[in-house]
This record gives sequence, structure tokens and C-alpha cells, in this order.
Amino acid sequence: MTEPNRCTWCNLENPLSVHYHDQEWGVPCHDDRRLFELLVLESFQAGLSWETILNKREAFRRAFDGFDPEKVQGYGPEKTAALMADPGIVRNRKKIEAAIGNAGRFLAIAGEWGSFDQYLWHFTRGETIYDTSIPPLPLSREIARDLKGRGMKFLGETTVHAFLQAAGVICAHGEECYLGRAAR
Repeated sequence: MTEPNRCTWCNLENPLSVHYHDQEWGVPCHDDRRLFELLVLESFQAGLSWETILNKREAFRRAFDGFDPEKVQGYGPEKTAALMADPGIVRNRKKIEAAIGNAGRFLAIAGEWGSFDQYLWHFTRGETIYDTSIPPLPLSREIARDLKGRGMKFLGETTVHAFLQAAGVICAHGEECYLGRAAR
């Protein structure tokens, strides 16, 4: 059986990459815990390859209590030290501290809007945007600016753009990809 064409970033030698590409990336996500997971993972990805983060995803899930923002927001110095000592995750103090702080801000947004999902998807009126451009869209800039204004860290426009793609707000599967052709 011939493998379908996929986006060029998908490493066909890595089953995690293929699964992520085929089953998650670009699929509209409306689950707040999963949205928090994607937000945290994308912030850790800054300066690294997505595959590095994807390969460490299960360790991140364990280390960050299944990405429960209620738990993460309560992390103190002992938990921060434990995260810094965890070889399974990216041990960057600023990113770890940002994830902890962002958990509280994520919950505040969810409280204000009824859910983080409602907040996120209001920017596109619940519609997925189909766009394969590399530079961040004005939408990415707008959301990054809003999140920063709410005190979130490590979420610049490029990181937010990648998050929006991961969460399916932006579908960026290319024309060469079987999922890109199917979406149009």
C-alpha cells in the first residue's frame, strides 16, 4: 500500500510525527485541557524543533500533571526544581516559569469567557482558516498581542501561529498533502 503524501515537515520515519500529522495537527480542538497542553508545548518548542517536543510529549504530560491548569498554576519552588531536574522534558527555567504563570492566566481567560475554547475561537467566529503561508497571519499577531496583554509569556506571534495550526484554528496542510486536498 502506498503511503499518502504528507506535509514536508512530517518525519515519515517517526511514528509519533506521522500520528500527530494525520490525527491531530490542524484538527479543530475545543477541549480546554488539550488547548492548554498545546499552548505549553508550543511555548517550549520556541527555538527547538517540533519533533524534539513531540518526542518528549509523554514526559511533559507526566511532569505537568496531564496539563491540568488548576494543578500547574499552583506549582511552587519545589515543583519548579523537580521540573528543572527532569531529563525527560526541556529544562529551561524561563519556559517552566512561563508555563506555571500562563496556567493561571489561561484559567482567568476561561473564567472570563466561559472556556478558553470560547475565547480562542471567537477570533474566527468558530471557523477554521485555511492558510499555508509561513509568516504569521495578522490573526496570530492579534492573539499574541492579546495574550501578552493578559500577562502570558513565551507566546510571541510565531509561537501563537504554530499553536493556532496545532489547535486547528488555522489549517495549514499544503496542497501536496492528502489532508490539505481533502480540506478544500
